[in-house]
Amino acid sequence: MPPSKVLNPPRRTALARLSGVALAALGGAALSACDQLGQATGQQPSFRGIDITGAPYGRDFRLTDVDGQERTLADYRGKLVLLYFGFVQCPDVCPTALTRAVETKRLLGPDGDQLQVIFVTVDPERDTPEILREYMAAFDPSFVALRGDAERLKQTAAEFKVYYKQVPTGSSYTMDHTALSYIFDVQGRLRLALRHEQTAQDYAHDIALLLPHD
Repeated sequence: MPPSKVLNPPRRTALARLSGVALAALGGAALSACDQLGQATGQQPSFRGIDITGAPYGRDFRLTDVDGQERTLADYRGKLVLLYFGFVQCPDVCPTALTRAVETKRLLGPDGDQLQVIFVTVDPERDTPEILREYMAAFDPSFVALRGDAERLKQTAAEFKVYYKQVPTGSSYTMDHTALSYIFDVQGRLRLALRHEQTAQDYAHDIALLLPHD
């Protein structure tokens, strides 16, 4: 099966729109020292991803978990959320994204328990609840998989400016899809879009900046 595509030129429009909302400053130093300094001085955090605070994405987010229960983003308030769109038979991009999410949690140490990873399938035709349950367990049993029918998926993806499309491969198909990760803070507000090419260190850096502190 050929590798799934990340962002071909015609599909870079989603990333361009995000960048138009606000480009975050790149760089920054190690997680703890720099983050604490920024909070102590009251400076704006220096994110490595794209700061999209205030973007009206996911306002009508309603999908079903592997137990058949309808979920909204409000169900996960109190935790930081990493939201990713992908599919189980993705040969490279999605496993890389989920492995990075596992490593991100590890880098956060005890604070990793405050991060909820949510995987939204763009291939509900093949990704049954049973398959999704097994797929999440292969990475981290705490990861949540959500799905919807074709119309609900279309609406949800559109809200996040996510592109996806079936691509025939002989007798079967793969999926072309946007590979951004979205980060919500503990109040349920959308804050960041992180690129596929960024590292777990980049993800952990930005998520640490959003952790609540006493």
